[in-house]
Amino acid sequence: MIMASPSSESQFVTFSLDNEMFAVPVGVVREILDHEDAFKIPHGPDYLLGLRDVRGQGVPVVDLRLRLGMARTEKTPHTRLLVLDVQIGDRMLTLGLVADRVYEVTPFRHDEVEGAPDIGVSWRSDYIAGVVRRNGSFVVIVDLARLFSDSGEALGGFGRRVPEVA
Repeated sequence: MIMASPSSESQFVTFSLDNEMFAVPVGVVREILDHEDAFKIPHGPDYLLGLRDVRGQGVPVVDLRLRLGMARTEKTPHTRLLVLDVQIGDRMLTLGLVADRVYEVTPFRHDEVEGAPDIGVSWRSDYIAGVVRRNGSFVVIVDLARLFSDSGEALGGFGRRVPEVA
């Protein structure tokens, strides 16, 4: 196995939720689509907006703002859907994340990525894979596998396999 040098880079897609910047590895992004309302699913968690047809596949759509404890996304002309393929354990989970705006694909050097900050108390930072300083602010790199594995509860059942009916 070849180890990456500290100064090597990885590519990320940057996007915003409210006034905060986030990033996901470019390798998990299947496509970026204009936002359309999803088909509602009864009794799902509040952040599960429903299903959207993406090239013949029903894809669960998640309001990432709600998943992170922020205010619900208000749709604007800039609102986008990032369709992601996230490896969780031995399976691939395809889902759509609603973002207020998608910016660019940008490289981050590995030696620039810091861990989640320690503030001395317990807080929900397990979804943070790292933080990068950029233009006087921070970009939070989201650990999608952790965010959506949550002991199988993250997607109200969408993260689990459905048993086949005989």
